[in-house]
Amino acid sequence: MSRFYSHINTAITLIQSYTPDTPFAIFIKQFFAANKKYGSQDRRQIASLCYNYFRLGHALSTVSVEEKMLTANFLCTKEPSALMERLKPEWNAEITCPLDYKINTAFPQFTPGEIFPFFAELSDGIDMPGFIKSFLIQPALFIRIRPYKKANTVKKLEKSRLSYKWMGDDCVQMEPGTKVDDFFIVDKEVVIQDYNSQQVFNYLQYDSHKSDWINLHLKTEFSAWDCCAASGGKSILLLDIIKTKINLTISDIRASIISNLHQRFLKAGIKEYKYFIADLGDLGFQLPALDFDLIICDAPCTGSGTWSRTPEQLCFFEKQKIAEYSEQQKKLVINLIPHIKDDGLLVYITCSVFKKENEEIAMFILKKFNCRLRHMELLKGYDKKADSMFVAIFSKT
Repeated sequence: MSRFYSHINTAITLIQSYTPDTPFAIFIKQFFAANKKYGSQDRRQIASLCYNYFRLGHALSTVSVEEKMLTANFLCTKEPSALMERLKPEWNAEITCPLDYKINTAFPQFTPGEIFPFFAELSDGIDMPGFIKSFLIQPALFIRIRPYKKANTVKKLEKSRLSYKWMGDDCVQMEPGTKVDDFFIVDKEVVIQDYNSQQVFNYLQYDSHKSDWINLHLKTEFSAWDCCAASGGKSILLLDIIKTKINLTISDIRASIISNLHQRFLKAGIKEYKYFIADLGDLGFQLPALDFDLIICDAPCTGSGTWSRTPEQLCFFEKQKIAEYSEQQKKLVINLIPHIKDDGLLVYITCSVFKKENEEIAMFILKKFNCRLRHMELLKGYDKKADSMFVAIFSKT
């Protein structure tokens, strides 16, 4: 058996034995750690076959796993390969052609809409064909250059000979898989952060709306609570872009996350902050007697705006999860809003593309609470090789 069939068979075994209770990236890493016979090129080829297979989502469900895998490899790959030359030479000859042409060539009865069967649930304004085809393209890696480190970091970037593209004053797009920490001090000089994740506080950073809140609060010290802090990227971003003292509090439901966050903040030079561990979705939750000028709620969600990075999630997702997350988000904001000071802000964020998690939660907040919607935006990433996100900003009146 040629090594190409060996790669195909190993990839099929991985796909058929995978369950979505752990990210596929961890699952395949554990597999290779336990099977040392695979060299670096073998690992790359097998991983690529698996991820490309997942990128086809729910499409081609009636064909064999091998046929779907080869079709996916043809659609998702732009460079000829020895594997495709051996197994599908007619496709290998056309692998550099435009995506629409390849779709018609490989599977004329296949339509991109089969990849993502949840299009009726999408938020307003999403270009469905463009969004769905983005699953066939591996997203880029993005870094944000931190303040006071820009001059030296730009020099490093220019000397690195890396392939990159500026996406703004501080945002740089790089090739997937770039080993950023080989060139920069991560978290101190640069933060690895998706393009749209870097845009969620634009309303606070740019006074384009002449907001009374911005004019008042960004000139004085104010308090902020990052209530679902996770890796802490939003907190670091806020501290970097707001040029005034922030009394920061962070929280998360997981103790391990807070522990990791302490280490990241140490690397980032952030020393003054409070923290606690809590389940904010529990309607019996009681916060200590604290109120905040700004609450950041990067809410737990389906993550559907990031599925081009984790395409296995697309394959295993069940539609009822949308409603389950929506209910969880409602419980969360019910607990948060009482802790916003009068005229304070709630920044509600998801990395979802589903209306029930986005616009419908925004309308829920408006109907249930005495809040004013100051800004609402779907941050589209599918045309930038980036994640798609949603942000809504409310003031408590």
